[in-house]
Amino acid sequence: MADHDEREVFRRHGAEGALLLGGGAAILLQLADPRVARGVARHSGFRERPLDRLLGTLDYVYAIGFGDDEVAADAARRVNARHRPVRGGATEDGPSYSAFDADAQRWVASTLLAMAFTVHERVWGPLDVVSADAVVRGYAPLGTSLQAAGSGWPDTRAEFDEWWAERVRRLEVGDEARTVARSLMSGTSALPPGSRVLLPPVRLLTAALLPSDIREAYGFRYTPRAERVAADWFRAISMLYPRLPRALRHAPMRASLRRARRRSRYAGHEPRGRR
Repeated sequence: MADHDEREVFRRHGAEGALLLGGGAAILLQLADPRVARGVARHSGFRERPLDRLLGTLDYVYAIGFGDDEVAADAARRVNARHRPVRGGATEDGPSYSAFDADAQRWVASTLLAMAFTVHERVWGPLDVVSADAVVRGYAPLGTSLQAAGSGWPDTRAEFDEWWAERVRRLEVGDEARTVARSLMSGTSALPPGSRVLLPPVRLLTAALLPSDIREAYGFRYTPRAERVAADWFRAISMLYPRLPRALRHAPMRASLRRARRRSRYAGHEPRGRR
């Protein structure tokens, strides 16, 4: 498959707003790596400004995947600036951590890809092998635009699935991960007014998307009834979502790119020290 064709396959897949249904599960999987959990717990504003942090992550993903070279480079610079102070040494309670850790960056990117595949399969069904391989390669720049080397990223869906299964077996949900997750999923964080009404279905779909061992480690009560209700939700989404106009389905991506382009356009005019 030619490079431009692969890029188009990735973009058709990644532009779908339904993939954001996997965002909660991706975050919890990221936190199940103790290095990531420590960095988030000690340096992130998730609990105080969850929406700001989530939008920042979303804007980076779309800028790298869909923006031009200038927008992508500006997004990477901003993330690097936020990551620079996120580091700490090992203690009795946990490992050392650094937001510049290339392996941790690959792990974060891999959670987004794994959940994108999982949501796609629940809404549209499995991707064919050629398209799935193109999507795997399309996600590589999420890590390589920062510090992760491209050589550490799988080249095919089969390679990714093997790598992913091995990494999931090594995960460890610790107290820091549970604390952040509880804040995000219980409504105790500073969520916008009215948004808490969405938390019950968000928790349910997040639990449904997580590997069973990770779900149990976070303490989700995923009963047979909950599993049936989650299946009903995904069935309804799979029937209704594909019928929505493309402009509506791609609205989150377009809104995110507009924010990224505005920031990139005015980056050169910002006072020193504010980037």
